[in-house]
Amino acid sequence: MELIVNLIGYAAAVMGTLIMILQLVKTIRTKSVKDVSMGMLIIFLINCFLWVIYGFLITSWPIVISNALVFTIVLIEIVLKLKYN
Repeated sequence: MELIVNLIGYAAAVMGTLIMILQLVKTIRTKSVKDVSMGMLIIFLINCFLWVIYGFLITSWPIVISNALVFTIVLIEIVLKLKYN
């Protein structure tokens, strides 16, 4: 049962990370961020930070790893938003 729970956690982590990777790739290709909300990015960044803390507190590596990675991707997206806007 623990294996199934971990697999679900890692699958969710991959899917959540993939969402922002796709957005980042589109931003880099088009050099356009006009349809990306800065407010959404900032809230998402805070959300990822809180999930990382929560993941550490409950010792859940899928949560920590995926949200730390997405946090980094969102930071890059914010930098691109500032650069291309």
